[in-house]
Amino acid sequence: MPTITLEGDANGAPHPDPTAYRNKFTGRYEHRLISGGIGHNLPQEAPRAFARAVIDVDRL
Repeated sequence: MPTITLEGDANGAPHPDPTAYRNKFTGRYEHRLISGGIGHNLPQEAPRAFARAVIDVDRL
């Protein structure tokens, strides 16, 4: 299953570095850091970037 993970550049929640969980995905994978003071609610704070990832994952 192709996967795109997203993270906001202002996400204050504790979380591992994306490279720590990369191997959990067996299909095509991409991680995107969304800039512009974006927190952890990407659909609300960065709706265009979120929608773009939903569209782009179909092309991975």
